[in-house]
Amino acid sequence: MKKTILTAAIVSAFLTGCNETKNKDVNTDTVEATEAVHEHDGEEMAAISNAWVNEIKLDSGNKWNANIETTEGVDKMLTLVKTSDKKTVEDYHTLATKLNEEKNVVVKKCTMKGPSHDNLHVFLHPLIEKIDALGKVSTAEEGAEITKSINENLEGYYNYFK
Repeated sequence: MKKTILTAAIVSAFLTGCNETKNKDVNTDTVEATEAVHEHDGEEMAAISNAWVNEIKLDSGNKWNANIETTEGVDKMLTLVKTSDKKTVEDYHTLATKLNEEKNVVVKKCTMKGPSHDNLHVFLHPLIEKIDALGKVSTAEEGAEITKSINENLEGYYNYFK
């Protein structure tokens, strides 16, 4: 129940408009979200799930137009995932911090409206959860698994947005 309420609150905050956060420090490193993901053994899989692809829609069979800042942010996050040295738990925590910073830029600079904006948040919500979980890993193996899922999430962006 706690996870459902927290998830609904996060989604509601995003759906009110990314652009409203321009003058605020966007910080989604919520301890509650991470604790909720790790609260039960079965729920830990939520941090690596890519079920969002079952929820996202195309624009009448075509990719959604995204603002350039969003696409650049996704590109930067993909580069971070692919080029970061990931050997220790601390390496994964550092990667999570850098990914969170880039994700915050995407959210702050979002100018998308309507259905494209709504579908962007279908993509972003699980990514945010994964980045939060990556920042709390306790083993390098867990970090590698979540990083793989983050990479898949980021690469999936190009299936739905241009």
